[in-house]
Amino acid sequence: MGRVRAVRRGLLVAAVLLAGWAGGGGPAGAGADGGRGALTFVTAGDLTDYLGPLVAEWNAERPAEPVTLVELPESADETRAQMLSELRSGSRRFDVLNIDVAWTSEFAAAGLIAPLERGRFDLGAFLPPVVDTATFRGRLYAVPYVTNAGLLYYRRDVLDAAGERPPRTWAELARLAGTLAPRHGLGGYAGQFLPYEGLTVNVTEAIGSAGGTVLREGDARVGVDSDAAREALAFLAGGVREGWIPAEALRFKEEESRAAFAEGRLLFLRNWPYVYADAGRPGSKVAGRFGVAPLPGPDGPGRSVLGGSNLAVSARSRHPATAADFLAYLTGERVQRQVLTRGSLPPVRASLYTDPALVAAHPYLPILRESVLAAVPRPKSARYDQVSLAVQAVAQDVLALRASPEEGVRRLTRELAAIPHDGPGASGP
Repeated sequence: MGRVRAVRRGLLVAAVLLAGWAGGGGPAGAGADGGRGALTFVTAGDLTDYLGPLVAEWNAERPAEPVTLVELPESADETRAQMLSELRSGSRRFDVLNIDVAWTSEFAAAGLIAPLERGRFDLGAFLPPVVDTATFRGRLYAVPYVTNAGLLYYRRDVLDAAGERPPRTWAELARLAGTLAPRHGLGGYAGQFLPYEGLTVNVTEAIGSAGGTVLREGDARVGVDSDAAREALAFLAGGVREGWIPAEALRFKEEESRAAFAEGRLLFLRNWPYVYADAGRPGSKVAGRFGVAPLPGPDGPGRSVLGGSNLAVSARSRHPATAADFLAYLTGERVQRQVLTRGSLPPVRASLYTDPALVAAHPYLPILRESVLAAVPRPKSARYDQVSLAVQAVAQDVLALRASPEEGVRRLTRELAAIPHDGPGASGP
């Protein structure tokens, strides 16, 4: 994969961003050079090697202000840990960070990234829900770069042969995964159920699809003690108990589940849009034989978790002026188009989802747009890492059938209530 190749290279010439600072001041260290100069951009590995050419174009045009890309490990948890270690140490190594949307609140509350001036960026051109992921306590702390929403991949050939349509409800998914899949020697349904961030996403999606929430939006109070949460956990645990969620799916992250679908071993898969291009490539056993649909819910289409990444600036960056220019470059229409066409990643600009040429080349775009607009955010908390770990631990026990959904909800309620969700360094609007 491109990510592996990039990691082996170690450091790539690449690039990234920054933005004007709220309140008129610059970050610590911006001085006599006017905040202009070289930048270092840190990100998780680049799956498709699309960043290199984009940065090369920037560096060719602005050789006095080059940007270097540092790629961290594939695992989101490892990437987050290394970023936090550098920032908390006071290091100036990283100027710009490509962070998971769920980390924005945590990094902002800790004072590790700086607030940005809203008027500096073309936020009105973005899909509305993505902008909210970049805010904390009413202030903009990052700029959306890539968005994401979960999709239901299905074997179109199998469903067509049986005269069935893609499931719109959990009951339909369970029926087809439990009866049709075994007839074809397939596993029924898989998501990302290993205890890591992907499990938090899958559980949050299920709870949101049932009309519930983990933390209440606005005040971060615990909201998981609900019939919706019990129904969501019961749905997932029931799939394991009844066998239409195969046991191996409890060990799946994104790549393992993607491979299982591309190898023709699953009838249904919940995963991100990047799987579409991969599953359609020559060599995939499902190329030309699969489709995508919105995630199902209890009574109709469900709600995905809003994924993706935001671009944030270290509070200790020395070169905010250069970074502001590059941030505009990365989020401009031309580069955002390449994020999709060369990076196979969902852009944040709304106009690209209705572009006829792009829709013809990427038929899932209309469904993805619907999913993004209806998506639920992950819990906003200054201690998001602790929130996610609590969700993972409880969900793991429920899916392993060591705890009932009712017991899981009670335990998760207690654990979330013990977490200080404002955290250190949080400030008002």
